Amino acid sequence: MAKPSVQTPHQPTGAARLQGLAPRTAAMLADAARLVDRLDYDGAERALTGALALAGSHPETQRLLGLIAHRRGRHTEAETIYRRALTAHPYDATLVSQYGDLRVDAGDIDGGLMLLRHATALAPDDAAVWLRLGIALDRHGHHDDALAAGRRVVALDPEHRLGRVLIARNLHAIGDIEGTAAQYRALIARGGDRVHQAWFSLVDLKTIRLDAHEAAALERLALDPRHDDNARAIFNFAYGKVCEDNARYADAVAAFARANAIMRRSARWDAAAFSRDVDATMRIFSAPVAGSPAPLGGEVIFVVGLPRSGTTLIEQILAAHPAVEGASELSDLPAVISEESARRGVPFPLWTERATPADWERLGRAYLARTARWRAERPRFTDKMPNNWALLGSAHAMLPDAKFVACHRDPVETCWSCYKQLFAPGVVNYAYDFDDLAAYWRDYDRQTRFWVERYPSHVRAQGYEALLDEPEAQTRALLDFCGLPFDESCLRFHEAKRGVRTVSSGQVRQPLRRDTARGPRYGELLAPLRAALKAAG
Repeated sequence: MAKPSVQTPHQPTGAARLQGLAPRTAAMLADAARLVDRLDYDGAERALTGALALAGSHPETQRLLGLIAHRRGRHTEAETIYRRALTAHPYDATLVSQYGDLRVDAGDIDGGLMLLRHATALAPDDAAVWLRLGIALDRHGHHDDALAAGRRVVALDPEHRLGRVLIARNLHAIGDIEGTAAQYRALIARGGDRVHQAWFSLVDLKTIRLDAHEAAALERLALDPRHDDNARAIFNFAYGKVCEDNARYADAVAAFARANAIMRRSARWDAAAFSRDVDATMRIFSAPVAGSPAPLGGEVIFVVGLPRSGTTLIEQILAAHPAVEGASELSDLPAVISEESARRGVPFPLWTERATPADWERLGRAYLARTARWRAERPRFTDKMPNNWALLGSAHAMLPDAKFVACHRDPVETCWSCYKQLFAPGVVNYAYDFDDLAAYWRDYDRQTRFWVERYPSHVRAQGYEALLDEPEAQTRALLDFCGLPFDESCLRFHEAKRGVRTVSSGQVRQPLRRDTARGPRYGELLAPLRAALKAAG
């Protein structure tokens, strides 16, 4: 979509977007907007029914229709709505920015960001438009620009909580840990109903220690029964980390147990069903697979593993090489697989048995097209989405020249580290119970061993402890496996100037440490976890 060449001086926001409408119609649209904010899209669509009849072409009606279609995954419908609306209202910054969001989610990153930037030119004093741009920039690794957008949001609205979170996230990504901590401490000082998230984010920096006053304040919050479940879980994850830092191991176990018990109430995980999927994948790929006939994928190095198993460290070592761009956790491979499953109407991995070499080549080219931006400056790039291990057979069929590094760390250390970590909702639902964690670790271990045996020249099992014991020898072997010449900068990975968006950001900016194991410090307190791992086999 071409940018308009002129701006309008006035950009209505909030309630001003409803000016000029009859009170009844304005009330319908305001009600629909409230329901969208509550994620009640069925209710919002019902609320819009009357507004469509009375003011169907109004930009606020069209904005809500497009937003609902986008959030429900109806991208083609949303595209049609936004294009029609912008034909009539080309200078509406909110419509432009929402359309930009849609284009980004559809894979048109450059086009979407162009629209989002244009929206800020149309409405330079609209904090919401700047925030939407900043979030998109943050998601796609443009950390300096995302930081500037966050600072613009806060300049426009000094009390804007999400603006400060955006600043903090991107200071963290570029390695300014002290600056990040200052932002979270400022949010804590402001208080409010989201203060638990600021506390957790501060503690989750890993390398920051709380002072005695802060630790006491967090303890009071963690043990206060008046908070809702979500806040209590988050406070207790943070408090558990502080207890561990201060060698109060029994208190740490108790805090983490309280946090995980709360999370398990809403997290749904079927370990047996997941194991059956792993079995099915191994059965399908145990026979030779006629993959892409084109030699695709030499540009990409996949780094897979459980969370907290060393994947960020391995990516940081590789990304320190002058030929490698570290792209962090990309959603492109799961998206390509998911889209193919939807197209066929058959769940993964069942359709893979019927995929032809032409299908695999088509999917491989789709993945490379989606990730082309990561090869703009360097010829190779890493894709560090940890759970891509379950898609490895398909990824190899799509991209037969790709390399895969499967990270392994001591199972107790891995599982305990996952149990201590609060993850994004719905992402790591197996992490809140020792039995589920042990079963997941077993499935990962047996399937990645299967991949190494099946594709030995393409899949490397990388031990975390081996890297700590012999950093240079292991780094040389890793680079050789990836077809990269040795470079001294990979031994100084902590000096690499790149954005890191995972929870290990602060840790991988420090030299390797040999004292990272936590399990022995807990002794028999972790006996239930060890028993679960033993039972899982």
